[in-house]
Amino acid sequence: MKNALIGQSGGPTAVINASLAGAMEYAFSCAEIGRVYGMINGIKGALHENFMDLTAAFRGNAEKLEQLKLSPAMYLGSCRYKIAQDDDRDCARMLEILEKHNIGYFFYIGGNDSMDTVLRLSRYAASVGSDIRFVGIPKTIDNDLPGIDHAPGFGSAAKFVSAVVKDVSYDTSIYAIKSVHIIETMGRNAGWLAASSALARDEGHAAPHLIYMPEVAFSDAQFIADVGACLQKHNSVIIVVAEGLRTENGEYISAQNGNVDRFGHVMLCGAGLYLKQLVEDHFGCKVRCLELGVLQRSAGHSTSMTDVEEAYRLGITAVDAAVNKGLTGCFATLTRVCSQPYLVQYGTEDVAVVANQERTVPRSWINDRGNDVMPEMLDYLRPLVKGSPHLNEKNGLADYISIAHLDTNQI
Repeated sequence: MKNALIGQSGGPTAVINASLAGAMEYAFSCAEIGRVYGMINGIKGALHENFMDLTAAFRGNAEKLEQLKLSPAMYLGSCRYKIAQDDDRDCARMLEILEKHNIGYFFYIGGNDSMDTVLRLSRYAASVGSDIRFVGIPKTIDNDLPGIDHAPGFGSAAKFVSAVVKDVSYDTSIYAIKSVHIIETMGRNAGWLAASSALARDEGHAAPHLIYMPEVAFSDAQFIADVGACLQKHNSVIIVVAEGLRTENGEYISAQNGNVDRFGHVMLCGAGLYLKQLVEDHFGCKVRCLELGVLQRSAGHSTSMTDVEEAYRLGITAVDAAVNKGLTGCFATLTRVCSQPYLVQYGTEDVAVVANQERTVPRSWINDRGNDVMPEMLDYLRPLVKGSPHLNEKNGLADYISIAHLDTNQI
């Protein structure tokens, strides 16, 4: 009998804890698994043997597991740590720790870079003859993961973005003056979140009037022409832009000083503010910029029930793959069978497909002018934002699970 170890990594989502709950609950039922441990602060914490006994904390407590399932962000904490690229010291150290704690199953919930961790550990384990199984569980609000129809976390973020756009459109429609509101979403190289704002439209409201995504080269001149045309038709113009807009030369319009993070990604800041200045300079009307920032990542009050259930099922799928199917070096995935009625199938895919890779919006799902989405995008998006879970309340607010254990933790 072997133990299992589960971690979370990267940026938070509204449903990453649902994947943790699904993985734990299924692992508790497996005779092949002794105890289930959690990495505090991901692989960085694991390399320091910073573990939590999840069996002691959750087994037999259905109410607590359900509370975890519906709580946003990351119960186990996170990190942005990339294991050593130039040698095997981190992999060797990790295997030493896993063997010390009798870990036979390693599960890691995260995005592109986190799946690279699964890939590297699984390949190293195979090279030294270890039978420890490594399986990834996907998540990202950016929806830029290959090998899966859509990433857990995206549906809830899309629901939040479209709800904000709809609310802003109502707010700004009350005045008989010309105004422009620019709403900036996350999305470094993929415009899925910006595109999701199109769900805000209905028979009575055309907002957002313009949507710009990184998949199409951005032009100041075209933007000014687009805004001018909209201002002739509407008093209030709502524009949604992804943070990663780039010029024809491939330069981010929001990049400043060439700073990069530890993964080599350009640090973006100010696409919306840049466009705000353009509008002010050319039209002189009232202009506001709203950067959604971290609000779109873990908005538990705007969670999609579809997203919750799929994240939960992917946690189960990962444990089943490792324990019952004997798989390693893979990640849990889902394939869309049909959009109407909505139906998906769960399975696994080689983790090399997703590690350090990105999937962008198909160009055919963006209109010719590059300032809106096509009907195919709406057909893709609509099932992902359906339903809202019932959240228990405490003092009038959602009663999320306590994460006090993370507050004083330091590595």
